[in-house]
Amino acid sequence: MGSARYPSLYQINTRVWLTELSQKLGRPATLDDIPDADLDRLARMGFDWIWLLSVWQTGPAAQQVSRSNLEWRREFHETLPDLREEDIAGSGFAITGYTVHSNLGGDAALARLRERLKKRGLRLMLDFVPNHMGLGHPWVEDHPEYFVGGAEIDLARAPKNYIWVKRTKGDLLLAHGRDPYFPGWPDTLQLNYANPETQEAMIGELVKIAGQCDGVRCDMAMLVLPEVFERTWGQRAPLFWPKATRRVRERVPGFTFMAEVYWDLEWTLLQQGFDYAYDKRLYDRLREHHARPVREHLRAGLDYQDKLARFLENHDEPRAAATLSSEAHRAAAVITFLSPGLRFFHQGQFEGRRKRISPHLVRAPQEPIDQNLAQFYEKLLAVLRRQTLRDGRWQLLECSPGWEGNWTHDCFLVFAWQGGNGERLVVAVNYAANQSQCHVRLPFAGKKWRLEDQLTAAGYDWNGDDLTARGLFLDMTPWQASVFSLTKGDLT
Repeated sequence: MGSARYPSLYQINTRVWLTELSQKLGRPATLDDIPDADLDRLARMGFDWIWLLSVWQTGPAAQQVSRSNLEWRREFHETLPDLREEDIAGSGFAITGYTVHSNLGGDAALARLRERLKKRGLRLMLDFVPNHMGLGHPWVEDHPEYFVGGAEIDLARAPKNYIWVKRTKGDLLLAHGRDPYFPGWPDTLQLNYANPETQEAMIGELVKIAGQCDGVRCDMAMLVLPEVFERTWGQRAPLFWPKATRRVRERVPGFTFMAEVYWDLEWTLLQQGFDYAYDKRLYDRLREHHARPVREHLRAGLDYQDKLARFLENHDEPRAAATLSSEAHRAAAVITFLSPGLRFFHQGQFEGRRKRISPHLVRAPQEPIDQNLAQFYEKLLAVLRRQTLRDGRWQLLECSPGWEGNWTHDCFLVFAWQGGNGERLVVAVNYAANQSQCHVRLPFAGKKWRLEDQLTAAGYDWNGDDLTARGLFLDMTPWQASVFSLTKGDLT
């Protein structure tokens, strides 16, 4: 994926972006109106991938569900106290066709934007929703057999999971898309993966999408696994992903697949053709504020870790600035984004936005920028642009007590990066609400070292003999995070 072993991705809510542009321009904006200056800025920040959320065609039936669902509306009002009907466009995941939404300028506008991104070395990622389609999809008329049907007894047993769909050829009872643990999504219809014809049709959609972008993020990718589909619908489905990923790559070599995946099924999907899988485990462990489970997670082999998409927030999760204190947020960011894997950032994260924006909405609330957090992320992104962090060798380091009986060494996460250019970096985080001390042995030979923190500009001199014997002594304040650059130097 890209030239870097460890690339960076930036997720943008396309409809929100264009709403803001429309307000500036005084007219409806399309993808053609996205300024080159914005794309230049994203390239300068060091991103390899731009994921444009919600570009596909959606329809009025799903939009009406979004506008009339009282539970959803309560959430929309919390986000936008001045909520207007036009703010609710319907979910970007209730898709009625894999063509670019007419309001965004259609397929031609996306093709022009992709070309502009390409000139700046930026790759384009788009959504693929394998599990379901939106209400009003043409297949309801033309290919109802592609969907999971129901009987009156199903509707009586689970009224939230089924809907009578009007058709010119006769009304049908169809299932809403869902996962096995929750009621159905009322703006969607469940695709029937037990039907080989459905799978062929969805591979056809994927092949079409692959001509319009460089990669897809596959929504709830595990729902179409045979065992999960059977648990949800009582029917065994043939394997889909190995066949789908292979067929797409036969047409478009190097095409990238990223899985949104939970329930410890990450490795399963990586084995079935995905390049990357969401690392929700790391995210959850960081939110629990304990270093040891995070450290245990980072002991996995690099054949696995290299394929994990590491994030602190996305459109599904609450904002990091709303769930973590500013100190813990910075510490968690250093761990998340300076670990191996794909670095996955979300629009609004750098500015410290606190309100999550539902994929049903096309407008964001006005929020002040957290200048301290913005400055921190500026420094962190500068560190991530170093070749050592993009292509270097990562190693988790062991911490020992600062002195006998000192338990606080268990609060640390320390790892080293070595670049092909000889650069050496040590990342040290005290992931705890208490002051902590430890010794850590570094894997670098040498007598004398100069350590300079790339996040604070603080500098230290250390004797290399001590570094290899007892190891570097760290004494860090609560949630302190440092990225030390090591250079050989003379002690004065």
